[in-house]
Amino acid sequence: MILQDPRTDIIDCRGVLVIGDPHVGSRRPGRRKDPDWPHPVLRKLEHLAALSREQGLATVILGDLFDRPIERDESLKARLVRILRSFASRPIVNVGNHDITHATLSDADSLALFGLCDVVDVVPRSGSVATISLGGEEIAIGMTPFGQTIPDRLDGFGATARRRIWFTHHDIAFAGAYPGAVPPFAIEGCDLVVNGHLHKPQPSIRAGATLWANPGNITRRNVDCVDQRPAAWILGADATLVPHELPFVEDVFDLTGRIVDPASGKAVAGEIESAFVSLLRAEAATDMVRSADGSVIKEEIEARFLQEGTSEGARAILRSLLAEAVERHVAAKSE
Repeated sequence: MILQDPRTDIIDCRGVLVIGDPHVGSRRPGRRKDPDWPHPVLRKLEHLAALSREQGLATVILGDLFDRPIERDESLKARLVRILRSFASRPIVNVGNHDITHATLSDADSLALFGLCDVVDVVPRSGSVATISLGGEEIAIGMTPFGQTIPDRLDGFGATARRRIWFTHHDIAFAGAYPGAVPPFAIEGCDLVVNGHLHKPQPSIRAGATLWANPGNITRRNVDCVDQRPAAWILGADATLVPHELPFVEDVFDLTGRIVDPASGKAVAGEIESAFVSLLRAEAATDMVRSADGSVIKEEIEARFLQEGTSEGARAILRSLLAEAVERHVAAKSE
């Protein structure tokens, strides 16, 4: 269901299985070279469904269940429905930026359909979600979807609960944060915040009485995660997260042409022309075959942005042009 109000039942479990950003989608991402994409992601979800049944775990997905707001592969969606229905209880899903076409969840989005069909419980707006009974201890949980305001106090939330835990999908300023990220802050009445969105696991940060954690994605999507060991996490009654390592294959990235050393600095003048040349190359078959979603060329363009100090305005224009080039390529292949 789509949860417009908190669940009224108490979810009885022996722990909470926390799953970071599955990004289920028919397009093979970035430099991944798997011949059977998206089976690596689905196999991990099947493994986690079995784990939830074996250990009696409730399930929370941190956002970006889908890689695109509208997934058009019906057979993929059917397989995903079967997997999600096999969890010990209906997974509670936060709304990530990849799940939505507009600023908030709408009927046009695949995630909304899954919620309406009772495959998962979807949280479309920031607020309290449910109460969990974990080993006889009540834990109140809430969520804030991508782009919505994270509360700074939890007035009237889980008044009788032993602990209060919030789940977010945001740009949070953990280690190596970039401009515009939100620094972790103290949330009155909140013991723990668990964040999705950032795919690499990050060291936890304490802000006042609130601990902020970012467990990372269950699948390595980008080459900067090549050394990551994919894991889901099990939340216990003491509000600690314990990793559960997932089965994975070591060598899954095409490192051809990988930029290692930064180029020498150049003047900003001409930044759009030079990057636009790279964008035109994105439409060449040799580049698109390596990456159906255009993220190989995007990776190189983003590296050039950093090397040349490209302005934010120019970056936005070029990212939009790249997205348009990718869509044209995909449309041409489907005709």
